[in-house]
Amino acid sequence: MTDSVADKSGFLCTYMSSHPDTLVAYAKYFGKVDGNILSAKMLSINSKDMVLEYKIKDSPNKPQVVRVEFDPPLLGYEEVKPRLLSMKADADEALGTAKAPHITHFELPSKIWITSSLLLLLIYGTYMPQNPDGKFWWLARTLRSSIFPDAFFPPTWAFVYVAHFAEGAYAATLARKHQMPWHIGAAWVGSTTIFGLPVLLRLRSLIKQARIESIMKGN
Repeated sequence: MTDSVADKSGFLCTYMSSHPDTLVAYAKYFGKVDGNILSAKMLSINSKDMVLEYKIKDSPNKPQVVRVEFDPPLLGYEEVKPRLLSMKADADEALGTAKAPHITHFELPSKIWITSSLLLLLIYGTYMPQNPDGKFWWLARTLRSSIFPDAFFPPTWAFVYVAHFAEGAYAATLARKHQMPWHIGAAWVGSTTIFGLPVLLRLRSLIKQARIESIMKGN
C-alpha cells in the first residue's frame, strides 16, 4: 500500500516552511531537543513520523536532525492537519508558550454516569443499616457479606475525598488561567469535585479545542 502522507511530503514540507515556530516547538517538545533552537525545517513526513532539521544557537553552522514519531500513526493524508494542530497545541502548553484561550461555557459530559454510579454504589453500601430488611438492601447485603468487608469503606472514602478535591483544585487553576466567568468556573470546579475525572477530561478537551482554533486563526 502507498503512503498518502509520504506522497505529499514535498508539498507539506514547503507548506510548513512558513511555520518555523511550530517546527521549533515540535523539535523541542516531541523531539526532546535541549538548548536554544534558532530554526527548524521539515525534511520529510510520512504516516509514521516526520524528520526535522534544526540549528542550535551554540552551533548554528552544524544542523542536526531529529525524528518525531506520530502516536498513533496517521491513517491517511486527511489526518495530517488536525494531528499537526493538536501536536502544536500540546507542545505550546507543555513549553509554556501558549496563549491561554478563554473558556466561557460549561457542559456536563455524559460519561459522568460512570463516577455517579460508583459513588451511588459506595453510598448505598456504606449506609446500609446494621440489620437491613427488605428487597432494597439485598445487593448491599450480598456485596458486604461476600466482596466488600467493613474495612473496605473508610479508605475508599478517603481516596475519593482526596482524589476529587485534588481534581477540583486543578480545575480551579484552569478556571483562573483561562479567565472563566465566576459562575462558569464555579460550575466546572464544583462538578469536577463531585464527579471527578470525566468532567476534568472534558474541560481539558475543550481547552485543547479552543487552543487549536486559536492557532488556526493565527493568534
